[in-house]
Formats: sequence, structure tokens, C-alpha cells
Amino acid sequence: MEIFIPGSQALHISHLVFDFNGTLACNGKLLDGVEERLNRLSDNYNIHIITADTFGTVQQQMENICCELVVIPQKNQDQAKAEFIKALTPSTCISFGNGANDILMLQNSALGITIMGCEGAATKTLLASDIVINNITDALDLLIYPDRLKATLRQ
Repeated sequence: MEIFIPGSQALHISHLVFDFNGTLACNGKLLDGVEERLNRLSDNYNIHIITADTFGTVQQQMENICCELVVIPQKNQDQAKAEFIKALTPSTCISFGNGANDILMLQNSALGITIMGCEGAATKTLLASDIVINNITDALDLLIYPDRLKATLRQ
């Protein structure tokens, strides 16, 4: 999908990459409205969930969503997420996260979005992102209704 931002180059996005806990879920449980939106977006984007699965629930929570699920080790999570983005081609990725382990993923993507959500967000993560938004459903709606994204990023 092409996303045109006035005053910037068009983004050619193929991949949406998400942290799970604190971004799509709270306490290991998928937040309301996320499943429907992710499945809708999967018609136009490849959806990837990359997580250390803190609560051990990601498999069950994501079973009805059209996505690739990647569970990473507890150690060096930030590096694992960054390497994942690099393998996809960073210029084709929008990433979503909230934790300190998401900083490199957000920085290496064409567009990095920090979600405040139920866990809040690490201050350094806020500074590493292009957009900060209150909750995941509003963030997903930026892609469903891309004029909202244009309004936020235009120069």
C-alpha cells in the first residue's frame, strides 16, 4: 500500500509489525477491537506479531487473526526485533510498540508508532517513534483511515 504524506516521500508499506503485550494486549489478553481491525488490515498488509510472550498466551490470543507469529527469547529482545525488521526491508515496515525493547524496531522502520496503552510507554521509546498514540485501536484506525495519518505527519 502507498501512503502519501504531504511534504514527504510516499511510504510503500507491505508489513505491519507489532509487539504483543502492552501494544495489542494487556496482561496477555487481546484488547477489544484489535482482532477485527487486524484481520481487516491483513487484506492489504502482512501482519507480524513479535513477542517474548511474557504471559504465555499469544498463541491462543492470536489464533483467529491472519498473521505471522514470532516468539523470541527473553534475552536481547531489542536486537531480535531490530533484526526481524531488517530482514523484512525496513522501508516497507510500520512498527508498533511501547517498551524499551521496541526502540530499535521503531527506529529501523519506515514509520514507528508508540502506543501508550495500559502499560504506558518507556520515555526513550516515545522519543524513538514518529507518532505517539493513546491506544492500539486508534493506531490501527490510522491505517484503515489513512487521511488521519496524513493529518498527523504532514509538514
